[in-house]
Amino acid sequence: MLGNWMASNDRYAHPEAPDPVLTEAQVLELVRRHTPAARVQHVDESGGEARAYLVDDGVVLKVQRPHRRRSRTSLAKEAYFLERLAVDSDISVPRVIGYGTKGDVEYLCQTRMAGLPFASLGIEGVERQAILEALGRTLRRLHAVDQTPFRESTIVPGDRSAAELHTRIEHALDQAVAAVQTSSLPWNLPSTPEALARRLLDSLSSVGPLVALHSNPGPEHTFVDPDTQQFTGLIDFGDAYLSHPAFEMRWHRPDDRHALLRGYQAEGLLDEEILTTWRAVLTTADLTILTSTRFSPQQRSQATANLQELLRE
Repeated sequence: MLGNWMASNDRYAHPEAPDPVLTEAQVLELVRRHTPAARVQHVDESGGEARAYLVDDGVVLKVQRPHRRRSRTSLAKEAYFLERLAVDSDISVPRVIGYGTKGDVEYLCQTRMAGLPFASLGIEGVERQAILEALGRTLRRLHAVDQTPFRESTIVPGDRSAAELHTRIEHALDQAVAAVQTSSLPWNLPSTPEALARRLLDSLSSVGPLVALHSNPGPEHTFVDPDTQQFTGLIDFGDAYLSHPAFEMRWHRPDDRHALLRGYQAEGLLDEEILTTWRAVLTTADLTILTSTRFSPQQRSQATANLQELLRE
């Protein structure tokens, strides 16, 4: 996944700040403000901006890491988002137990998601498709909750008009085209990057809904029961922002994208204008992959194949 690769400010504010691991006593003091707790079972260091302390069997304490603070990632925003989603019990996400600060420590206490990250399991075939369809259904329900609090809130950034969305996509395309012009990476498509970018922008008319997005519902944040290989839920809403639902579908493989879309449309088909924006967003994602050395040769090869398919259409 690409994450929120169009964020305007994605730098760590204090990269030199110390990043101490809390003692068990410190963790339990924070958790016991909101719920009884006996012991810390494990410290999860896999998160980029937050450290997670797994407490007892059903509780997680997330702490913002001082040297990884950036404007678009916020535990306060994550708590706000999850509290809004709690109105629909069928949306499988962590539930907020408590949020607060103590000294210079910002924390979020929440329920622990069952299962393991999809990224760690290597699931393929029909089971993979079923998981992604379930994720698509969850995203549709997530986007269907009342959006008024998100639009009116100052804590959730993003696009609040079609013009702002158009600017977001145009900016990403400009960056991708510039990267092609300055990169030594091969360009093996019959259309120039400038022509492809213009074609995408010209295809956008009415863009459809603008909703609060998870930002990166990818393999590391999608949880699965390792025994049944069934979807269990979605975690980590700290990068949430407002924009088009298509930004939630940016998995690399076409079969993954189509499985997500099938699940998303299970409760109602999308109209052609929304699907046009969906194609534009995914194509912009492929251009970004193709022009960045951050991605593997296999990922860039897949992005080329995706773009070739677009040109054939």
